[in-house]
Amino acid sequence: MKSATILLVEDDPDDEALTVHALKKNKIGNKIFVVRDGAEALDFLFCTNKYADRDPHERPQLILLDIKLPKLNGLEVLRRLRADKRTNLLPVIILTSSKEEQDLVEAYKSGANSYVRKPVDFTQFSESVRELGMYWLVLNEAPPR
Repeated sequence: MKSATILLVEDDPDDEALTVHALKKNKIGNKIFVVRDGAEALDFLFCTNKYADRDPHERPQLILLDIKLPKLNGLEVLRRLRADKRTNLLPVIILTSSKEEQDLVEAYKSGANSYVRKPVDFTQFSESVRELGMYWLVLNEAPPR
């Protein structure tokens, strides 16, 4: 069986670098794929456009999804994932700096498994990422693929 992968959907290069650094710092050695907007996330997951040659059976074990994305926002990405039988069971963690209560409510209504606000402090952020990795990649029993 191939190693579990993480899909990080993040348009901000600084937040991407912080997230990847926090994962590596906490010895989460899973392969990380990064896409920069909502449309690219769907292309990656459904193996379309530039990802047409990707194996559709190799799905990420975890998706870290920002809300405020170009082209297609994270909530719409989440709705489309939940509407498709190929992706409706994938764990999706909203990882965002949004403090809007409406975003929180809509994320859960749309099928988010968890909603985590990015702490401003790197130490706090690193600890949050460590806990996410520990739970979703080690402790959580994922549904069959």
